[in-house]
Amino acid sequence: MHSWTDTLRFAFQPVVNLTTGGVAGLEILARPETGDILAEARRDPELDGRLAVLAVRTAIRRESLLPLHVNVFAGTLADLGGLSPLHDAVRQAGRLPWEVTVDINPPYTHVPQQALLETVGGLREQGFRISADGVGDGDVPLRLLLDIAPDLVKLDASLPERPAAVRAMRALCDESGALLCVEGVETERQCAAALSAGAQLAQGELFAPPSRLPVADVYVPPRSPGLVQTPRSGPTVREFVRPAALLPATASASQVRALLTGSPEVSGVLLVDRDGAPVRSVHRSRFLLSMSGRYGHALYADRPAAKLGDPPRTVGVDATAWEVLDVVAVGDRDRTSDDVAVVDRYGRCVGVVRLADLVRALAESRVEEAVGLNPLTRLPGSDAITGEVDRRIADGRTVALSWLDVDHFKRVNDGAGFAAGDELIRSVGRALQHTASDSTRVGHIGGDDFLVLAEPEGLEPLAASVLDVPWSAGGRPVTLSLATVVCPPGSVTDHREAAACLAPLKQAAKSLDGASWVLGRAGLPGHEIRRGTGATTARAG
Repeated sequence: MHSWTDTLRFAFQPVVNLTTGGVAGLEILARPETGDILAEARRDPELDGRLAVLAVRTAIRRESLLPLHVNVFAGTLADLGGLSPLHDAVRQAGRLPWEVTVDINPPYTHVPQQALLETVGGLREQGFRISADGVGDGDVPLRLLLDIAPDLVKLDASLPERPAAVRAMRALCDESGALLCVEGVETERQCAAALSAGAQLAQGELFAPPSRLPVADVYVPPRSPGLVQTPRSGPTVREFVRPAALLPATASASQVRALLTGSPEVSGVLLVDRDGAPVRSVHRSRFLLSMSGRYGHALYADRPAAKLGDPPRTVGVDATAWEVLDVVAVGDRDRTSDDVAVVDRYGRCVGVVRLADLVRALAESRVEEAVGLNPLTRLPGSDAITGEVDRRIADGRTVALSWLDVDHFKRVNDGAGFAAGDELIRSVGRALQHTASDSTRVGHIGGDDFLVLAEPEGLEPLAASVLDVPWSAGGRPVTLSLATVVCPPGSVTDHREAAACLAPLKQAAKSLDGASWVLGRAGLPGHEIRRGTGATTARAG
């Protein structure tokens, strides 16, 4: 008698890390030769659960060491109240639950949300990682997405064409500690759009099509200039995590040797306890050197591999790249090439980071930053400020954008000399930086023009720092003009509209005598004069 499993096959599609270019995991996709078993599974939670178990067993038979992504419908999780058979299958195969990500698939309509959340909580306690799949194209409510707090959010490929939506989702992911993945990427243009909008992971035919055999070699387009996006505090470890080669702490040296010789891309092995916490780190070169030495195999083959390991170097999953470098800098210099284990809040290993990846990314970010700096003030140019304006608008935050310049600056240069004018510009830039808070961005867009992005509550101290102090160049008194537009959520769509609102305010500020400050609000007529008197003809900058 034929079973439905006789016509069911599984395919593997890589999940690609866009930063490192490596494979972060394999999604297992059901491919029935006849019928529509997925439609049946959507209606039958028991069948859906069996599909998840079969997917894991198929991956194990293919001897894949990469982390796995297993698809389960949201309704299945709510109805079954857990996936005990999946947990048992993972353990029986010698894999660890935190090597498996459960991709929760829509539909969510009519799914009991409380039951779903309780099941997700149980899966997370067992060690499984959680992904919200089909976001953007599916029907997942935003509030439920926040309550699920997934480790990974997967977006439909159509969304990179709407970068504001992707940036908003990236901001949401950053707040909740999730990674952002774009699915269905088929062209290099889609890949570039996904990367520039903030995606960290991606899947699609461009990298590798679904295959019956797991693949680790994928095509990743070269990164275009200008796509390095680095937060102010530095890139986070999440962007560089690679799959870790894990073995139990009791593994023998022979087991480690077999893994390393059979997987040349593996740079080291982490030995973990039953809870998944790293206890020893085995470096590939040092281990194989010990094993290949005279009597090495006889001495070590049947002994615990931990004898040839070192204490692991670990960082939290929320650490920055700079914090990883601090960890690497401490201790034996011979271990600078060791992988650093990344652990979650329970101390369980979720992957490793390689020093080469971090150094490359930090160097790129510094080059990108240096290219955009004004040579006179060492402040970023307009692109950095306008990019941040767009991100805050997409995040639904109130944006306060200010423009500042020196009154009659040409006269200053003509009368006091360009050297005195340059020193004045540097002094104004230093004053702005000194007053700036962590959320303030100061840019020098050329000549005597500055752009400042600040929180509304920080505007008054900022204005006072440059308007309420005497300025001079070559002994000549100088005044400054400041114009600010406050853009509440929904009042503008991007930095271009904000700049258009700012332009008439700049003219209004220049029409006042003395140090001046004019403040307006996007979408509302008129403006408020905060500094300055009179209304004369507009002064030339």
